[in-house]
Amino acid sequence: MPEWLQAGGWGLLAGSALLLGAAVGWFARVPQRVIASVMAFGAGVLLSAVSFELIAEAHETGGLLPTALGAAGGALAYTLANVLLARWGARHRKRSGDRQPSEGERPGSGSAIAVGALLDGVPESVVIGASLLAGGPVSLVTVVAVFLSNVPEGLSSAAGMRRAGRSRRYVFALWSAIALVSGVAAVAGFTLLGDAPPAALAAITALAAGAILAMITDTMVPEAFEDAHLLVGLVTVAGFLTAFALSRA
Repeated sequence: MPEWLQAGGWGLLAGSALLLGAAVGWFARVPQRVIASVMAFGAGVLLSAVSFELIAEAHETGGLLPTALGAAGGALAYTLANVLLARWGARHRKRSGDRQPSEGERPGSGSAIAVGALLDGVPESVVIGASLLAGGPVSLVTVVAVFLSNVPEGLSSAAGMRRAGRSRRYVFALWSAIALVSGVAAVAGFTLLGDAPPAALAAITALAAGAILAMITDTMVPEAFEDAHLLVGLVTVAGFLTAFALSRA
């Protein structure tokens, strides 16, 4: 199988977890504390993957300066885009409660949420594709981390969309499209970065890591700690250690 097709398949697999989570969030009435726990676990998983896979790999590839500049640039780009989307009603796109506005309350918020979901998912998929550039197997830790974090993202967001009155067709069409875009982004990460010099590849990997880290703190952590119970910090650490163990296995 061509490597670019493998990259697309891994990206699609990781993105499909959004659909899985959305199905649970739509059809099941999951208690808020369970959603908070699952989101906390997913945040811990991604934090570990960013630290021990993406940032560490970028530093090893290109050194400190490209890594630092890339991470800062990714966080800045994500934050600026997120500020613009928040003005159109996508600020709470991953919240499961009643914070998401309906289309009647904020016209255009549905489109903003869709764009925001793309903004959240593309950096993760790009690094999945880029992990194949060394000629070896895909970074299984990154794929597992993205998959495990996508489940609570889809679950929480779909539950919030249901409460905001959005249709089932809209919700599942959105997450199906995001899953497909995840596959395309992984292919782009593999094909477009193949000839990049080490410093540029390190900066791009770190850029994605910075964007993911900004996304975690801006969208996942607030949901995880909205109705936090006393064990939610422990659950976050469990997710972090799970991804760390996978990276060292």
